[in-house]
Amino acid sequence: MVGRSSFAPLAWSSSLARSDRVAKYNQLLRIEEELGKAARRQGPLDPKTAQLVQLAAAAAIQSEGSVHSHAHRAIEAGATPDEIYHAIVLLISTIGFPKVAAAISWVDDVLAA
Repeated sequence: MVGRSSFAPLAWSSSLARSDRVAKYNQLLRIEEELGKAARRQGPLDPKTAQLVQLAAAAAIQSEGSVHSHAHRAIEAGATPDEIYHAIVLLISTIGFPKVAAAISWVDDVLAA
């Protein structure tokens, strides 16, 4: 099936209670978060730059939620609105204007809040 991983039949089975599914995926999400933290600690990039790189990657894959998340994290790491917008605008020749415009609108959501 499209969009489902090899373990999806178990995860989406009605035989598992919702709380079992939530617990299973919460553990996976915690592991993923720890992997990201470990990757950031291993390199020479400062936290602000690392978040701007991840913001740009999120924009490139058109992940609205990730753009929101990494825009927040970039601000927390000390990025200015100009730096955040610049990280997105730099992608224009790589991912194209429509995708950049969408990512800018998602950043606007965060900065307007």
